[in-house]
Amino acid sequence: MLQEIRIRNLGVIDDAVVRLHPGLTVLTGETGAGKTMVVNGLGLILGARADSGMVRAGATQAAVEGLVGLEPEHPARARVADAGGELDGDDLVLARTVTSEGRSRAFVGGRSAPVGVLGELGELLVAVHGQADQWRLRRSDQHRALLDGYGGAALEGALTAYRAVFDALAHAEAERAALQLADRDRAREVDMLQAALEHLERVDPQPGEDIALRAEAERLGHAEGLRYAVSAAHAALAGSDSDLGGDSAEVSALAAFASARSALAAQTQHDPRLGEFETRLREATYAVSDLASDLAGYLADLDADPSRLEWVHQRRAELDGLTRRYADTIDEVLAWGENASRRLVTLMSADERLAELESQVAALNAQLGTAATLLTTRRREAADRFAVAVQTELRELSMGAARLSIAVTPREPASHGADDIEIQLAANSGAEGRSVVKAASGGELSRVMLAIEVVSGARGIDNSAGLAVMGATPLPTFVFDEVDAGVGGVAALAIGARLAALAAHAQVVVVTHLAQVAAYADSHLVVRKADDGTVTASSVIELTGAERLHELARMMGGESSAAGLEHARELLAEATRRAARSRSTGGSEPA
Repeated sequence: MLQEIRIRNLGVIDDAVVRLHPGLTVLTGETGAGKTMVVNGLGLILGARADSGMVRAGATQAAVEGLVGLEPEHPARARVADAGGELDGDDLVLARTVTSEGRSRAFVGGRSAPVGVLGELGELLVAVHGQADQWRLRRSDQHRALLDGYGGAALEGALTAYRAVFDALAHAEAERAALQLADRDRAREVDMLQAALEHLERVDPQPGEDIALRAEAERLGHAEGLRYAVSAAHAALAGSDSDLGGDSAEVSALAAFASARSALAAQTQHDPRLGEFETRLREATYAVSDLASDLAGYLADLDADPSRLEWVHQRRAELDGLTRRYADTIDEVLAWGENASRRLVTLMSADERLAELESQVAALNAQLGTAATLLTTRRREAADRFAVAVQTELRELSMGAARLSIAVTPREPASHGADDIEIQLAANSGAEGRSVVKAASGGELSRVMLAIEVVSGARGIDNSAGLAVMGATPLPTFVFDEVDAGVGGVAALAIGARLAALAAHAQVVVVTHLAQVAAYADSHLVVRKADDGTVTASSVIELTGAERLHELARMMGGESSAAGLEHARELLAEATRRAARSRSTGGSEPA
């Protein structure tokens, strides 16, 4: 909801703060006081085009700031975050400056941003309906959104079902196209994988084989050196047969241990500690004996067969061929082979999958046609109801000769259906219906949009009376500039009643010159101009009580006499009565 707009040096406005409220707010004032400048200022912070002619004479820059309150889940929050802006709690500050040279800058949540971001946020926040600004009617997608939003549960269900089939079809067609495009590449990949798997099958590597063979090659390549080293170590520990006989000058470790034990054994009865030493020598003797046996076993197993070494080298070369092509180690090669097998199965079954997709696409196309037909039927049903409801509103807005219709025409299926939706208007009896933007004048267009906004805010339809039952509106704020242009009297009261009905569910801001419209306001703001001969300034004042009566009297005839004030009181009472009835019937209070 718009909470406040501050305008400086824009047109006739020197410095004005416009504080807005929920419900219906009207802006009134004498001609030239700057009412439309308020709307222009709002347009600037919503991304409207700027030019140097907007800047107040003698000023170097015009500036507009707007304070907007956002609900916790409002989609505008995400767009602000994308632009780098920040909120102050739930409040968003939008700002725009225009220099006298025509340069413009935009700010979103305290950060500089492209003007286009203001425009995107504006479409999420406010619908401005002015003489030359009817973006909701100028865009065909908004015509469709208005109709779909009005259509109720039946249309919503048909649209949801259509989109589910459309998305499934798009996914299936994308997969089919990918398979068809990759058909030649798939054949090459199949050949490559088959050759690779045949290579693996021929070599038949085993887990960890490359590591084991590397160790064996190292051992076989140094067999003589290993044999000499182990033989020497064994001789040092166990000696040779001649050593055991005592003929060698060198004594083995086992012989030395045996001699030491014999020396200690003769004296152990004299000191128990010698028994402990003798036990430790015995344990050491057993350890050396086991080590000597292991060395002897190693020598017996040491294979120095040159043919075995040649085979190991050849086998390692085969394994190296695998690791060069597919992975760094044999274990990784085996893992790659498992993945390649699965990939080959997938590729080999691609033709089957393609055939499945062809059948699936055909079935989904048939389903899409059925869903599109149902959606079109629901839209045409809703279009008839919508046109009747808007037509009823137009009669009360002094446009009884106009004829509104909703054209639902076929088009190529898209995500939103197989229909083009256009709101058409025949402004006079006998005239051919054209797009509503082209068929209506500025003032008529605002009234058409008012009728549409009142009707499209409906959640459902009272079929017995054909009246719209007001519900939640898709936008939080509506702004109407001169919606009452060219009308008066009872028709103006009808316009006010419908604005009040719309304001029951949204914030509505109206610039008006008719007391019959202003009398419906929940909040009445007046724009007053003072001129001291050198500086023209405008200020915006909220009126209540007697001040409001005087303003209504001025608007009706320019008099603040007792008769004029009494007339204003009667108008307020009549507006209050009509507003109550209009809100209870969704805006269709008869004139």
